[in-house]
Amino acid sequence: MASPAAGPPVHPLLARLRRVHEELSGLDGGRVNDSAPAMADADPDGFGIAVVTADGHLHAVGDSEREFTVQSAIKPFVYALALADAGEEAVMAAVGVEPTGEAFDALVLEAQTGRPPNAMVNAGAILTCCLVDGETAHQRKQRIRTGLSGFAGRRLDDDETVSEAEKGAGARNRALAWLMTDHGTLPYEVEDALDVYLFACSLLVSARDLAVMGATLAAGGHNPLTGEQVVPAALVPTVLSVMGTCGMYDGAGSWFVKVGLPAKSGVAGGVVAVQPGQLGIGTWSPALDEDGNSVRGIAACARLSVELGLHEFRPSGPGLPPTGRADGRDTRSATVREPGQEDVLRAHEDRLHLLRVQGPLTLRSVDVVVREMFEAVAGWEGRHWLTLDLRAVGWVHGPAVDLLAEAVDAVTAGGVDLVIVDRDRSQRADWEGAIPDSTVSDLQEALAAAEDGLLAALG
Repeated sequence: MASPAAGPPVHPLLARLRRVHEELSGLDGGRVNDSAPAMADADPDGFGIAVVTADGHLHAVGDSEREFTVQSAIKPFVYALALADAGEEAVMAAVGVEPTGEAFDALVLEAQTGRPPNAMVNAGAILTCCLVDGETAHQRKQRIRTGLSGFAGRRLDDDETVSEAEKGAGARNRALAWLMTDHGTLPYEVEDALDVYLFACSLLVSARDLAVMGATLAAGGHNPLTGEQVVPAALVPTVLSVMGTCGMYDGAGSWFVKVGLPAKSGVAGGVVAVQPGQLGIGTWSPALDEDGNSVRGIAACARLSVELGLHEFRPSGPGLPPTGRADGRDTRSATVREPGQEDVLRAHEDRLHLLRVQGPLTLRSVDVVVREMFEAVAGWEGRHWLTLDLRAVGWVHGPAVDLLAEAVDAVTAGGVDLVIVDRDRSQRADWEGAIPDSTVSDLQEALAAAEDGLLAALG
């Protein structure tokens, strides 16, 4: 008798999320924030986890689609919009980047400048909401909604009952706004500034949305689901750096030691974490610890960091060798030659060389590639032809491309004829100007071009 079908296979990452969710669902402790009725009524047993990779694949478990107000988890994304709209220099002049060791709503500004200490505390977020594009409070709110919807990949609605409740109970936020006004650092009226900030905090998201938003930062400001470049990639390191040092309230230090990911939490129970270049994590569980962070959300991120090796400062091994060298017959093309040409190529095939490069092009791997190129060139006498095969190169680090380009210039200046083979140049926008325009996309074409060069040189 045939055994029943086992069903479709489950992705190992999804299976891991299911196990973590099941094991942490019974984790007790913490209390639900009661500053607004909508948050006070949240189900303390609610719990969702979502992971979105930097190329747009979603894995989600539990209550990952349940909406809640984003609260302080909005701060890094509004900060990113302010950097994009006002410029990094203007934002840095207005808001600091140092952790405080104080509560997120502490009545503290920088003593010398009157600036908020960073954009992850309430004072800093109130100010960054003023720095996004828009002349009026309404225009700035629409800019924030549009920008944050771009991060999430869908239109985000807001919960007016939460923003109105917090507006009535926001004595400390109002005090911070007046304190900045007294120092001359708040560029708008207090009530307008608070209106925009509390609107931003009232936007409704889910754990899935937070994972997409985190993945957008992980992918350099590029939303992997929609393809939209939400903010310039050059601004993302600043956002992630401030998230890393200041994002988790008074628990930021212990978080970074234990989990090692840039992250931000909110008092409605959301947590967003980012593994740069890899993925975004979003969790929701409304029971909070004494620092205002989700008890289950923190535990889930810590487990995933350990089990998936996500800690930013976790040492990584050397991996596969980034290069492979070939000489002689291994460098010949499939082109059919005249008998006389074939004899010449066979006699001089030691002057044809192939260097294959594979994997991510990082500073570490490009160092090996450059050394291979220079060591090979050092042993050559007379004119030689080198085919540099870059088709198997994946992710590229900008400065690594610059170093490779300088090595290419040095080798060609030394008399080596270089032929480069790579994928469609439209996929290599970050290589523009660094690699010669004569690059071809087919290895056989490149090898044939080197052979033609050798035959022409020999007459």
